[in-house]
Amino acid sequence: MEIFPISLKLQGQPCLIVGGGHIAYRKAVLLAKAGAVIHVVAPDIEQNLLDIVHSTHGQYHADKFDRQISLSSYRLVIAATNDKAVNQAVFEACEDLNVLVNSVDDPPHCRFMVPAIIDRSPLVVSIATNGASPVLSRQIRTQLEASIPHGMGKLADFSGKWRKAVKEQITNPDERRIFWEDLYASPLKEQVFNDNLIEADRLIEQALTKWQKPKGEVYLVGAGPGDPELLTLKALRLMQQADVVIYDRLVSPAILELCRRDAEKIYVGKARSNHSVPQDGINALLVKYATEGKRVCRLKGGDPFIFGRGGEEIQELFAANITFQVVPGITAASGCSAYAGIPLTHRDYAQSVRFLTGHLKEGSPELPWNELVYENQTLVLYMGLVGLEKICENLISHGQRPNMPVALISKGTTPDQKVVVGTLADIASKVEENHIQAPTLTIIGEVVSLREQLQWQ
Repeated sequence: MEIFPISLKLQGQPCLIVGGGHIAYRKAVLLAKAGAVIHVVAPDIEQNLLDIVHSTHGQYHADKFDRQISLSSYRLVIAATNDKAVNQAVFEACEDLNVLVNSVDDPPHCRFMVPAIIDRSPLVVSIATNGASPVLSRQIRTQLEASIPHGMGKLADFSGKWRKAVKEQITNPDERRIFWEDLYASPLKEQVFNDNLIEADRLIEQALTKWQKPKGEVYLVGAGPGDPELLTLKALRLMQQADVVIYDRLVSPAILELCRRDAEKIYVGKARSNHSVPQDGINALLVKYATEGKRVCRLKGGDPFIFGRGGEEIQELFAANITFQVVPGITAASGCSAYAGIPLTHRDYAQSVRFLTGHLKEGSPELPWNELVYENQTLVLYMGLVGLEKICENLISHGQRPNMPVALISKGTTPDQKVVVGTLADIASKVEENHIQAPTLTIIGEVVSLREQLQWQ
């Protein structure tokens, strides 16, 4: 994050605009909406801008900008001229005094940016690109305008009226947040939108009267193979309302960033032979936080029910009488194969697909080898990188062709995705020379040969 978004209270505060034309006028309109007292320095001024200055009880100084002008009394300054030298002089003068300054369409000479704004006062949404693309900011604003009802400002006002009473009755901050979240999902919102405030007051009074400490719940959420855009809508919603997020090694930072920012985040990453928190410990954490009344998101890479030990975890929750939900995710086999351009089934090549775990047990993979050498099937191995050489040897020794195509997909669906193609006979030797790293998915079958034609990433 290159800029820090803040909201400034400018009611009654002096602000200076350098420039008297149309650009200066547009900035003055925004400042006036926020209640600022607007002063202008410019040799000439448009009448509509002068009217705003007078309406906010500011002053117009009919002169060119000079560094002798005292800037320290202004909360912020906007340079809105078409003269880059003047804008730079304004910027440097403000920097010397630590006064916030913006130079319109001149990012290098800005200490703050003026974002694209959606005004549903007191609800205000701002969109900024750090000056990189104001047009993009405006386009996003247009898209959001359609999705934020105009009544949201009324709802914010209504909430403010009740905030003190709710705070006095529900003293725990987490419980209070849940109360408001539940309320906003209730019919109360529509009553406020339609100005039925008497009914809205009745509904919130009723909700406060019936309020009970919320029961804890666990959301077992599949985070998919890595690309945040592959998250389901339900996964995203639950991630953003959880109080605690317990996540694995395979959950990417980009996905974790989508969780509620103030949620407690607990890493329980698992790598081969190195579990930072053993499974019993993870189960205990889920029970502990849910028993405390927290909403817990157990965030797992891929799908929690495909080699994710999700079944074990909800058995523990069931035994402890804890409510839970399971949200499936796109499993690595599906996501990685799609991003690599390898269909797992194809009428001409494979009529079945098998998902297998390649984890070693006592140094060797335990798999039903005789069943894995049939024609017209695709094998997908999770966690098979370390045992890859032994897996290939066993398949060949049980009758599979040495030239059977194999693909290794490392860090699939992410910007770091790497795909290496070979055969059962040579794929193991390609791991080191291509610097293949976990997490890696292995696909074995004739469908791999289609990658050359179908790859799109």
